[in-house]
Amino acid sequence: MQLTERFLQLVRQQLESLGTAGCLTHVVLYAAQGQHDEAASLVMVDQWPDTAPPLPAAQADPTLRTPCPERRWYPLREGNVLLGALRAERQSDHRWSQDLDQRLQASASAMAQCLSLDLERTRLLEQLEQQRLQLNLMVHQLRNPLAALRTYAQLLLRRLGPDSDHRALVENLLQEQGQLDRYVNALDRIGHPTNRLISDTSTPLLLPPVLPDQPPITLQELLTPLAERAAATAALQGRAWHGPDQWPTWMQQPRPAADAVVAEILANLMENAFRYSPSGAPLGLLLFDQGLCLWDGGPPIPVEERERIFERGVRGTSSQDRSGSGLGLALGRQLAEERGGTLALANRPADLDPALPDQGNAFVITLPTTQPEAAAAPATPT
Repeated sequence: MQLTERFLQLVRQQLESLGTAGCLTHVVLYAAQGQHDEAASLVMVDQWPDTAPPLPAAQADPTLRTPCPERRWYPLREGNVLLGALRAERQSDHRWSQDLDQRLQASASAMAQCLSLDLERTRLLEQLEQQRLQLNLMVHQLRNPLAALRTYAQLLLRRLGPDSDHRALVENLLQEQGQLDRYVNALDRIGHPTNRLISDTSTPLLLPPVLPDQPPITLQELLTPLAERAAATAALQGRAWHGPDQWPTWMQQPRPAADAVVAEILANLMENAFRYSPSGAPLGLLLFDQGLCLWDGGPPIPVEERERIFERGVRGTSSQDRSGSGLGLALGRQLAEERGGTLALANRPADLDPALPDQGNAFVITLPTTQPEAAAAPATPT
């Protein structure tokens, strides 16, 4: 049985405290230990005084089989499970006082709870280690088919002429394969405490998390695959997609790797728009000075819900009959604010650009000009 040093220190303190009672000559803590269907044995964990020679297991000590008025046992139990026992022996010329008995019972109860937590912690750590090993094996196995897919796509791209209508599809396949590589690299870092991922949220991400050693990025590089994916999804659904024709200068400038959460926010907004807006409603991505907007031409979200939908677990009335957790918008606003920006719902798309629909929904993301600590600049349509 492997017990943590923290638990052993607690045991030492408890035994020394009980030993100061004055009338005790020996205090021993045993832990129950057994293998599968074998009967559990009581193995000594620690004793007071610690100068005494180590004791054998309780079953192997013949002196313990004989009743003795100077000896008492206090079981360490968790429900009906025996975790161990506390053994106390007093001087022959002293009696067992009620105060001492209650103190020993309280100590046995406290150590039982601590021992239970210690054993549970050990069990969970062993499970986590097994899962980590299995995850490492899966990641290792995933790299081979991903590398093969990349190779096949590159070979196919070589066979296509520069004017082929299928060239963009294959290039998009290579981009998505690159996204999968980022997922695999992130998975490979899980379980290594020195390689913590930047995202601390417990909500599953739609995009690979940002690794702490990732170099600076540009928002154009991050958002272009999302815009192309949205165009393909809109084509499959038979709806219009209005993507950006040009990328502002500020989206082409290097930014801290942590600003990649903008892509996560936009991915959440896109997923919501494609899921909840009517199939014929148009969608689009509008770029601002230091901000961007995802809009749709579907039914507008009621005024009384426009702030509530940013609360965790809250969903709009139009989405009650569809699957969802109500966490996407709350997560998006949290991520934007952590980077010094904002996420808000505008009154209508046409308020941002007269060319946009007069009714619908427009989610606006703003970002600071340079450092995340700087105040976010007001969004101005361009």
